Amino acid sequence: MSRAVSWDDQRIFLAALETGSFAGAARALGLSHPTVRARIAALEEALGTTLFTRSVNGLHPTDHALDMAATVRTMAAASDLFVRQAAAPSDAPSGIVRLSVSDFMAVEVVPPILARLRRSHPGIRIELVASDRVADLLSREVDVAIRNTPPVQTVLVAQKLPPVTLGFFASTQYLAARGVPECVDDLAGHDLIGPDRNLRELALAEALRPAVTHTSFVLRTDSHTAVAAAVRASVGIGVMQVPSALRDPSLRRVLPGIVIAQLGTWVVTHEDMRDLPRIRAVFDALVAGLSTYSDRNEQRSSGNRSEDAAG
Repeated sequence: MSRAVSWDDQRIFLAALETGSFAGAARALGLSHPTVRARIAALEEALGTTLFTRSVNGLHPTDHALDMAATVRTMAAASDLFVRQAAAPSDAPSGIVRLSVSDFMAVEVVPPILARLRRSHPGIRIELVASDRVADLLSREVDVAIRNTPPVQTVLVAQKLPPVTLGFFASTQYLAARGVPECVDDLAGHDLIGPDRNLRELALAEALRPAVTHTSFVLRTDSHTAVAAAVRASVGIGVMQVPSALRDPSLRRVLPGIVIAQLGTWVVTHEDMRDLPRIRAVFDALVAGLSTYSDRNEQRSSGNRSEDAAG
């Protein structure tokens, strides 16, 4: 290696790797396109290796670049953690907390909890990572996460919450036009919204055969947020989280006696972080908010079934 490599150079390398272009890296970092190109060229020269090959479709990382990516991402997470720790006094619930949740939770569930958190702790700022990818708490990529599986690492601290029920839902407009299924077999005559490549969810759909088959789905997607949007748009009948869907008066639970699955929920953080006031405040707010959310499973679902019986 011909010279020392700065963190700025590594940050530019990571941005180019994640955006797939010099232009994307430039936009992400607030730099000019020529500056990014020149810094990557200088980095390649310093390392004595090629990091990217160029084509009309953008940048393609070499095997060597991919091997280096995990280390640079760890450094980026450590740098972000340093900034978050520096921004918050250790004796007050204030500062930055980086929170990882699924896309669906970020849109449908978490915002009211964060609103209450803001009222009680206005000094806390949230960086929300909305992704179905499991964020790495060990490397401090995030401070707190909501997960649907329990952590296996002993250094992670988790609070298990009541499971969330999944059930069939459709819009009142769809049901008015197509009728209300009275049993599982009736689903064969309806438009269904189902999974695409998620093996766990495909297995759940398989369990509903012969009423539900591969050709039953008029829309296939692994995005739970997209399923909810399609159900509201009257595309068909889809599976949603019961407490979320029951808050929407335009939706009605279909076949309320059928539970598709019980979705486990855990709030997780690193044991070294749990006693920091800002982390504890966010952790406790999520536990309280999600516990209330989960409680709606049976309370409101029972009311829904009573209305159906009365109808």
